[in-house]
Amino acid sequence: MTPPSKQPGTPPGPWSDLERPPLNAPALRRALVRPEGLWSSLEVVPATGSTNGDLARRAAEGAPEGAVLIAEEQTAGRGRLDRRWSAPPRSGIFFSVLLRPGSVPVESWGWLPLLAGVATATALSRTAGVDTALKWPNDLLLRMDGEERKAGGILVERVGDAAVVGIGVNVSLRAEELPVPSAGSLALAGAGSLDRDPLLRAVLRSLEQRYQEWRAADGDPAAGRLQEAYAAGCATLGRTVRAELPAGRALVGEAEAIDGSGQLVLALADGERRAVGAGDIVHLRPGTEE
Repeated sequence: MTPPSKQPGTPPGPWSDLERPPLNAPALRRALVRPEGLWSSLEVVPATGSTNGDLARRAAEGAPEGAVLIAEEQTAGRGRLDRRWSAPPRSGIFFSVLLRPGSVPVESWGWLPLLAGVATATALSRTAGVDTALKWPNDLLLRMDGEERKAGGILVERVGDAAVVGIGVNVSLRAEELPVPSAGSLALAGAGSLDRDPLLRAVLRSLEQRYQEWRAADGDPAAGRLQEAYAAGCATLGRTVRAELPAGRALVGEAEAIDGSGQLVLALADGERRAVGAGDIVHLRPGTEE
């Protein structure tokens, strides 16, 4: 069935779905690119394979910090563990930013995906009026029909002395458009606003503030209060989880804390505590391993 906002016979284009208008790139640049600010350039492209891939190439060529690349559609978007995903054009906010943390020790860069998660969740809660939570390390969760659903994710890639931070959030996806049953969107969570322009402005401003605070603290997550903020919004802490590790290994335990390097600390049944820095985390139902 043709959506009510889309006229039969209309060729695909920026205005083919009136519920999903294109972003206003000039207005976004006026609002976000300032001489004293972090964001040095902002570009919106109709479609690309991966904004992270495109910006990583520019980073390798010496592009300056603060470049923002936004796509109305990603045809080969990438997530953690090299997962692939895609979404209908103009149905979400899909963008990457180029950061050059400079004097921040490389061992502290592991906090960048968590930082981006805090910034994104905070901005969406305030702007869209939805309850957000974070699943370690960087999945954005929304509550739908009493269940937690993943509505966004973050991928950080190091390119020499730069980091490319990619953020994707499902905004207007309808139930029949969800890639998997466990996915969600702001629309399905009852968000008060689905206008992508103010959502993008809010996320980028929040990301700028968090990043500048973290950099001013030389990457110390405690001094910059990032560790505290992440723990407060993390739905993983206090839960029994299964950590699916590389090489097919797995650990089951209670997610007890986020340590100083951003790793998830698990309390295992035998009393041992293990810090997990990579892998997939599954929130388990009480009394089960599913």
